[in-house]
Amino acid sequence: MSAVAALAALAQENRLEIFRLLVQAGPEGMAAGQVAEKLGLAPNTLTFHFDRLRFAGLVTVRRDGRSMIYAARYEAMNGLVSFLTENCCQGAQENCAPVAVCKPKRVAHEAVSRSRRR
Repeated sequence: MSAVAALAALAQENRLEIFRLLVQAGPEGMAAGQVAEKLGLAPNTLTFHFDRLRFAGLVTVRRDGRSMIYAARYEAMNGLVSFLTENCCQGAQENCAPVAVCKPKRVAHEAVSRSRRR
């Protein structure tokens, strides 16, 4: 992941809102249609923003039937936060607020998929 690419992707208001929503959704992610509905974005606009976030390495996508499910890449997000705070306060870490590392709960996608088939 390039910090420059990630920061550039997040510098646009809609993409930042999309990313924050996906972070809140957890590792199971959210269908593109749900994201569009929650944020009031047109599907073609949303696809453009998803592509920019994927290119920056901040989200992943998987197909679930007819839906495209997007999820935040927590390791990329945490890596970006670490990069930004690496030299916090010129090395005087005691002057910096602690950085929370997000560790989402694991979801067994396989188990979810099996239950949907029944």
